[in-house]
Formats: sequence, structure tokens, C-alpha cells
Amino acid sequence: MSTKLNAILALLLILSCLALVNSAYEARRVFAALDLAQREQRELESEFKRLDAERQAQATPRLVEKVAREKLHMNTVTPGVTTYVDDVPASAPAGAQK
Repeated sequence: MSTKLNAILALLLILSCLALVNSAYEARRVFAALDLAQREQRELESEFKRLDAERQAQATPRLVEKVAREKLHMNTVTPGVTTYVDDVPASAPAGAQK
């Protein structure tokens, strides 16, 4: 009877050791994945800050005006190039007289 008990206890000890090794392996794997995700987060935050600064630099009124002039061929509005439209009410249709 004591040999059966010893065999059962040895088997339980081996299973316990295997569970401990598996648990430690999973913990290391999860920690490595967390570390990788945090590193990626820092890189993305850095890229976001760089892109935001670039966007702010390109959105200055001077640069917007420069792009409008050079790429879109737009000119400053002056009275000489402005067309004024008078808002004249349309005449009533011929069949709608009172």
C-alpha cells in the first residue's frame, strides 16, 4: 500500500512540476508580448507627435497662401478682378399675371 501511495504522490509531484513550468513559460510569453506592445505604443506615440507637429507647421496661413498661389494658381482678391452680381428679382412668368 505504501508503494502505491508513493507512486501516486510521485505522479502528482511530476504533474505539479509540469504545471509550474508551463505557468512560468506562459508568464514569460505574456510579459514579452506586453513589452513588445508597450514598445510599439511608444513608437506610435512618437510618430503621432511628429506627424502632428508637421501638420501644424504646414497649416500656417503663410504656407497655405503659398500653396494656393503656386499649386492652385489662385490670386489675391482685388476690386479689379472682382465681378459683382446684382440681385435683381426675376420677372413673373407670362401666365401668372393677376
